[in-house]
Amino acid sequence: MNAAAGSALTPFEVLARYERLSLAHASDTGNRMDAPGLWRGIGYRVGPRLLVSEIGEINELLALPPLTPVPGTRPWLLGVANVRGNLMPVVDFGRFLFDERTPLTDRARLLVVRQGGGSVALLVDEVFGQRTVDAEQRHAAEPEGDPRLARFAEQRVGEGEQQMAIFSMNRLVRAPDFRQAAA
Repeated sequence: MNAAAGSALTPFEVLARYERLSLAHASDTGNRMDAPGLWRGIGYRVGPRLLVSEIGEINELLALPPLTPVPGTRPWLLGVANVRGNLMPVVDFGRFLFDERTPLTDRARLLVVRQGGGSVALLVDEVFGQRTVDAEQRHAAEPEGDPRLARFAEQRVGEGEQQMAIFSMNRLVRAPDFRQAAA
C-alpha cells in the first residue's frame, strides 16, 4: 500500500484491510468470509453482557475524547464530543440499558452509530472486534431472555458464558426513550 492510498483510509479501514489480507492467507478462511449465510458483526461488552451488532451498523470505533456536559439531560447522556469538527452526543450504553455506569478504563471505547440527523457515540466497556455467525449458529440461537435487551436483541448465539446477544443498533436509534434524552 502506498502512502497516498493509505492516508485516505481511516484507522478502522486500514485494520479491516489488514484483517482481510491475513485471513485470505489462512486455509479456507477467504471462502468462509464470503460464504452465503455468513453474518458479520462487531463484538463488544456492556457490563457483564456480550453483544454483537451488524458490522454495517457501526461506523467507527473511538477512544473517549473530552466531553462537554449538557445540563437538563438524562444521566445516561454523558455530554457531547467534538469528533473531527462534528458535535456528537455520547451515551453511557451500560447506564441506558442496565442503569449501571460504564467504568472509564483503558479498554472502554465508543461505538459510533448513525441516527437521523447525525451520529451518536455509545460508551461500552470494551470492543472485541469482528465476529462471524454462520447459518447453523443462527439456527441454534436462543431467544434473548433479558427484557432490558429483548426489544433490541431477539437472539443470543454462542455457547455457555460466551453467548452474545445480536443487538440491533437500528432499533436502538428509533426507540422513543433513546431519542428523548431531556430529563
